[in-house]
Amino acid sequence: MRILVIEDEPGIARFLKDGLEEEYFAVDLAFDGKSGLDMAILNEYDLLIVDWMIPGISGIEVCRQVRKAGIDVPLIFLTAKDAIEDIVFGLDAGASDYIRKPFAFEELLARIRVQLRRNSPAGDQLTAGKLSVNPVTHQVFCGTGEIMLTPKEFSLLEYLVRNKEKVCTRSRIIEHVWDIHFDSDTSVIDVYINFLRKKLDHAGCGNIIQTIRGVGYIIRES
Repeated sequence: MRILVIEDEPGIARFLKDGLEEEYFAVDLAFDGKSGLDMAILNEYDLLIVDWMIPGISGIEVCRQVRKAGIDVPLIFLTAKDAIEDIVFGLDAGASDYIRKPFAFEELLARIRVQLRRNSPAGDQLTAGKLSVNPVTHQVFCGTGEIMLTPKEFSLLEYLVRNKEKVCTRSRIIEHVWDIHFDSDTSVIDVYINFLRKKLDHAGCGNIIQTIRGVGYIIRES
């Protein structure tokens, strides 16, 4: 899952990036409203975290422009403003949620999970055939047997299962599982796909990940 953080304080931005990457998210950073807005419109994100008071274009204006562009991605405001009228103003501008600074990282994670769950008909549990993936606990099961994955293997499998029955192109995989600064050579995807296939097959889930030659990969129910 790919998140854009728009935050002008480098310490907070780095804290968020490090913490979210530990939770298996791919994270991009922007330090002002203009570059953040450009990134939000040009790239596909699963969630935006936006500071209200940022240089150039304010967080409120970023939110308005994102919605005006028809982008329905969940957007969480992260700000020191805490008056009721500010909260109402932010939500009316198109924000999905609002969290005050200073904040507990666990609370932010919980709010992120709520927003992602709303965008996923399966809720917390993702399934494909005998395979089940829990994005909250980061556990993967084939039937009743647990499969142990590395963080990057888990992120890749989660993305594929979340988009089951859809062809996931190599470019979309590299954007969502890694980040936009990743080397344009996508051969690393093949390496991780092979790792996953071996582990899934050994666990009894068979060849659930199929190759669409020249395009990418797909997970099918059968």
